[in-house]
Amino acid sequence: MAKYFSNITEEELEEFHKIVAKNVKRLRLENNQSLMDLSLDLGFRSGSFLGSAEACKNEKHFSLEHLYKLSKAFNVEIEDFF
Repeated sequence: MAKYFSNITEEELEEFHKIVAKNVKRLRLENNQSLMDLSLDLGFRSGSFLGSAEACKNEKHFSLEHLYKLSKAFNVEIEDFF
């Protein structure tokens, strides 16, 4: 399977994660939700994961499940994160 994706660079993946993170943060702020409130709504015990994923730190990224839940919370299409 790696041969099909061998032309995708680490930089491209990093940029993809940054775009998603930026859009999550934008939608969170547009919906006046704090990091902690949204984290609790998503089932996390703290804002640590969400904060790290929004900042693209500690190799934390949003999964498809996270994005699906966020799309429901913000009442947007999942495509809005991309």
